Amino acid sequence: MRRMRVRRLIATLAVVPVLGACTAGVERTAGGTTAPAVPADPGFSVVATGDVLIHPELTEQATEDGGGRRDYRPMLAGIRDTISRADLAVCHLETPLAPAGGPFEGYPDFSAPPEIATAIAATGYDDCSTASNHTLDQGAGGVDRTLDDLDAAGIRHTGSARTKQEALTPLVLDVHGVKVGHVSFTFGFNGRKVPSATPWLANTLDADAVLAAARAARAAGAQIVIASLHWGVEYQPLPTAEQRRIAQRLLGDPAIDLIIGHHAHVVQPFEKIDGKWVAYGLGNSIARHSEPRGSTEEGVIARFHFTRSGTGWTVDRAEYVPTVIDLGPPIRLRTASSPDLDPARSAKAVQDTDGVVLSRGAGQAGLTRAAS
Repeated sequence: MRRMRVRRLIATLAVVPVLGACTAGVERTAGGTTAPAVPADPGFSVVATGDVLIHPELTEQATEDGGGRRDYRPMLAGIRDTISRADLAVCHLETPLAPAGGPFEGYPDFSAPPEIATAIAATGYDDCSTASNHTLDQGAGGVDRTLDDLDAAGIRHTGSARTKQEALTPLVLDVHGVKVGHVSFTFGFNGRKVPSATPWLANTLDADAVLAAARAARAAGAQIVIASLHWGVEYQPLPTAEQRRIAQRLLGDPAIDLIIGHHAHVVQPFEKIDGKWVAYGLGNSIARHSEPRGSTEEGVIARFHFTRSGTGWTVDRAEYVPTVIDLGPPIRLRTASSPDLDPARSAKAVQDTDGVVLSRGAGQAGLTRAAS
């Protein structure tokens, strides 16, 4: 299916029926007249990836790749085909963005070069969640710059806001005529508090708040709602009891259709709850930790295919694509099946990822591994 870029909808817009991309056939009715045949609804695919965590070493690599100008696109090119094939591609931008001239900082208070936004767009993403424990690292100015740069790159976003009105306006995306809502929340901000004068600056995780946001998205026309949650414990492959509790609460409610998890920097399991999927943690998409653990260089691309059902929409196919951050040099994000990756490293990544992702019965529930 040719990919169509998604767009943000204003809730007051009238819904216009979407015609098929191909000319419809005709069928003969009982009275002998003809009527257009109704094509089978092919549904649509969603892909999501893990943390985009811009450490200084990544910026050094981007500067080398750009011949002195920062260019993150070569670093991400190894997943571009997989991302760009999807009908909706969702990233998680964990770090706030800096002014073009810097300063650029790593841990603990991140401030990443704005060129990462254009690289995210060039890789094929449509939308980014922005609520993370680092959202407030550079204060309100960091939030403003990040969202301004995403806007300039044509990337939609949710999880933080520049104004109260922006915070109150649900993100609803049009994907082949289907309206998909996306909400984003984080467990906290590394000890920082959201300023009392601007409580809408970033979304703090609370099950009631997530459900309220999802219901607002549905009131704005969303037929499906995806929740991106920054939660769990860093470097721990097992979801916490709190993650499981929140997942059960959210997926037990008709307002939420899918949960995408982040923060642990390692892959966590997938699980099907009440007929709906949670990916507790997708690991890192791109990062360069000062002490690589192996597991911090492994991630997954989650892919879910939605199809229309009698009661709305449901996932009829769920897949994961293992990925590896090849530390090189040069640093490159690759699928584990890439011929450019050392075969032994590829095999280990697949074994590690399978063991974690499938550990809560996802395989029996229908989750499968894909090469790309």
